[in-house]
Amino acid sequence: MIIATGTASGKSLAYQVPAAVSVLDGGTVLYLTPTKALAADQLRALQSLGAPELRAATFDGDTPFEERDRIRQHANYVLTNPDMLHRVLLPRHSRWSSFWRRLRMVVVDECHGYRGVFGSHVAQILRRLRRICARYGSRPVFFLSSATASEPRTFAMRLTGLQMAEVTTDASPRGAITFALWEPPLADLRGERGAPLRRPATAEAADLLADLVLADVRTLAFVRSRRAAESVALSARARLSDLAADAGLPPDLQDGAQGKVDAYRAGYLAEERRELEKALRSGELLGLATTNALELGVDVSGLDAVLIAGWPGTRASLWQQAGRAGRAGQDALAVLIARDDPLDTYLVHHPEALFGRPVEAIVLDPDNPYVLGPHLCAAAAEVPLTEDDLEVFGPAAKDVITGLVGEGMLRQRPTGWFWTRRERAVDLADIRGTGGSPVQVVESSTGRLLGTVDEPASHTTVHTGAVYIHRGETFMVEELDLEAGVALVEAGAPDYTTFARDVTEISVLESLRSRPLGPGELHFGSVEVTRQVVSYLKRRLQSGEPLGDEDLDLPPRTLRTRAVWWTLPASAVTSLAEAGTDLGGAAHAAEHASIGLLPLFATCDRWDIGGVSTELHADTGLLTVFVYDGNEGGAGFAERGYARALDWLTATREAIASCECDRGCPSCIQSPKCGNGNEPLDKAGALRLLAVLLSPDPG
Repeated sequence: MIIATGTASGKSLAYQVPAAVSVLDGGTVLYLTPTKALAADQLRALQSLGAPELRAATFDGDTPFEERDRIRQHANYVLTNPDMLHRVLLPRHSRWSSFWRRLRMVVVDECHGYRGVFGSHVAQILRRLRRICARYGSRPVFFLSSATASEPRTFAMRLTGLQMAEVTTDASPRGAITFALWEPPLADLRGERGAPLRRPATAEAADLLADLVLADVRTLAFVRSRRAAESVALSARARLSDLAADAGLPPDLQDGAQGKVDAYRAGYLAEERRELEKALRSGELLGLATTNALELGVDVSGLDAVLIAGWPGTRASLWQQAGRAGRAGQDALAVLIARDDPLDTYLVHHPEALFGRPVEAIVLDPDNPYVLGPHLCAAAAEVPLTEDDLEVFGPAAKDVITGLVGEGMLRQRPTGWFWTRRERAVDLADIRGTGGSPVQVVESSTGRLLGTVDEPASHTTVHTGAVYIHRGETFMVEELDLEAGVALVEAGAPDYTTFARDVTEISVLESLRSRPLGPGELHFGSVEVTRQVVSYLKRRLQSGEPLGDEDLDLPPRTLRTRAVWWTLPASAVTSLAEAGTDLGGAAHAAEHASIGLLPLFATCDRWDIGGVSTELHADTGLLTVFVYDGNEGGAGFAERGYARALDWLTATREAIASCECDRGCPSCIQSPKCGNGNEPLDKAGALRLLAVLLSPDPG
């Protein structure tokens, strides 16, 4: 069953009651959540029931090793996440045999978080779980919960591989939410290519957060990155101090005002996260700048306002974040602060694209061979695979197994398929797409561990020379040692921040589908992307003024994925070139804008996808614009773009045309992650190029 009703509608109670009954009848319950914070929150709720027969415990990466045996032997309600289920509970299933035999219920909370490649991995983990349960003679009920799932029954069946009933009627009372769309003003400064700059959304969020805290309004400020969480908290503290000083408060009260604001993000140590969660619940903290780590389900009653600095990627996330406030029934405020970005600009000027529309369909592909293959290996290592198991893993399983046997990953015997290698099979599946072991961020003078960064992200966030912020403290990265998995940092106070730049090349492996689009062609297929971080740009902190580039020497990364691309023949663009259009700049501008608008049509975020454009591509021989999934094997986003291409590209052209700038700016065609420094770009040319692409083909 899946229950898909609004935030604070009583979904937790809907599964906690039958789960508690299952435990009291002698059974066990497994609770899965995407985040550790939500598991800790649920544990507190269960403990508050005061039922001694209910022995609940969290089992995650923060659980001390000395506690794990006790939990395995005694807990009857285990709260964990897909990572621990994948890496510990399923591979060591025999040690948990008593728990599996009595398993009555599996709760999959905030299931809309399982989308894209991560969702595809979780779908296969749940199939492995079903197989292990069958081995021990149990058939648990799967109960899924979400506040923002579109087509919930269809999605739940795709995620679990089981038939599902759905509950979508929501009769719960809640206060009114006042929703504001906020566009920061244009600043006096100019950015790249002389484009006008808006005040950063994070700067606006910091000022609003400080003002709300000063008015005793309990507020969460959602931001897009770990760096932004630190920056917003730091700026809000500074503004609070200034406001307190202007009001004539003594120094101790000025410090107290600053202490009402903090940051929260992944990468903190476990004790730091629990301390911040407790302070927010108690009211000791009035303002918290956070990544989406606090988006999912954590019950913080009494929150009055939510600031959302930048479009969070989907309408589902928007309503999820807005729903953090007003959970105790009181009225609440939500503010979406637009970044200087094509999609953000489009949305604040087209509120009809946000309100009164259903949330997006959740995209995942359990049959992705890059996902399915590693999980079939993991399943074979748990219990050898048989013909009967193939139905559990889906229609693509037989062909993928044949390939694994050919590669020597599995060995076929008359009784089934076996994993025979020495290494752990679960290590083949990188379920969160981190691409390797986390890089530890260490203060070089003291040896203090500040936190961790995913290995791919380390190329852009803790490269040598980067500015790194941790809980309000600013550090300079002295050295990134990828072999050792360590970034050495030292405290500093630069007046600038840093942004990594990269170069990307793409080659077509196979066109799986194609169709005419205007005088050109639209394709969906497999591509290989090679990306290398080559330098970083310094920008002045307050103004965003560029201060220069510094070269970097980092290894390239190669990705085989899926892409949507369109081509235009020479006959369709010759007249544009003759009229003075820079075809390369026009294609580049159209690529940037289309990446910015795709999240409106697919359940993704612009950082989940990438793009390449060229006036003459080696594989197509034509002007070509690619938009690709940023995950190995694809995540379904490009495929969604292919299916909605006309709507998507029409909205892209409209977004460029409606921007009031003359030559292009971050609100229309400039990209914050462009590896070429937003050169060349031709705004007028992009409009002409898209007009040609979207025109009826006269032939």
